[in-house]
Amino acid sequence: MTAVTETQLAKLVKLLQACKIVDLSQVLAEELPTTWPGHMVYQHKLWNWFAPREGFGGQKIFSTAPYHTRFLIVDEHTSTHFDAPTHFVPPPDSGLPLAGPLGDITGDKVPLAQLQGTAAVIDVSHLSRGENGGENGVSPWVTAQHVREWEARHGSLGKGDIILLRTGWDRYYTEGQEGEKYVVRPVMRKDFPGWPAPSVDLVEYGLSKGVRCLGIDAPSIGAAHDGRPAHEAGLSQGMLYVESLTNLDRLPARGSYFVFMPLKIANSSGGPGRALAYVPE
Repeated sequence: MTAVTETQLAKLVKLLQACKIVDLSQVLAEELPTTWPGHMVYQHKLWNWFAPREGFGGQKIFSTAPYHTRFLIVDEHTSTHFDAPTHFVPPPDSGLPLAGPLGDITGDKVPLAQLQGTAAVIDVSHLSRGENGGENGVSPWVTAQHVREWEARHGSLGKGDIILLRTGWDRYYTEGQEGEKYVVRPVMRKDFPGWPAPSVDLVEYGLSKGVRCLGIDAPSIGAAHDGRPAHEAGLSQGMLYVESLTNLDRLPARGSYFVFMPLKIANSSGGPGRALAYVPE
């Protein structure tokens, strides 16, 4: 390592130490709306405890040694997670529509550099109808025009920027009946409005500006009434998506640095992970 590189590294460390870390990840818990309806339900179970104890339903849990461990059953697209290209792009030898080389890009092959960058936090929470009205089962569109209006105030997007759509929908990521508004009621029952979702023209506009990653604090990039178009438009061109974020209201429109670190799962279509942002104080 050269002296110049060491100096640059020292400056970077000082900059990071001067930042606060904002956790943008939703917590995983069985009582929370972690899983997309119809997918494998998230489960987190006790495997071993420090000593024998009574478990769920009065079942006896034996202890093999004085330590604590649990096991998970988790869908790849659970809580805060990312979509790899192969989530919607079939492999090239499949003969299926939209098939191509990106269909071979599984979660473990995605470059981590693409999942971090300068955050462009676009507040579209005014589109979240929720209890205030809106068409049940339908998502309002976040369009390229919303992005252009943001750029007029905060500067143009560019290569290395990551768009984070702040919808405010994370308020429904909670327990009980209120938590059913997060995804079950808009998607399954269709008796509650959907979350704001990016239109295809927004995705294409972002790609034209060099944006290669887009995040949202709602359960999906796809609309409640049709999840395919936005997924296919971005993933088929190598864009990555991070879904089910939270705390985007704690970030400035400009000036923070976003990081998502997924589990490295072989042959995956994506996977859960931890999202954070470095915010200068």
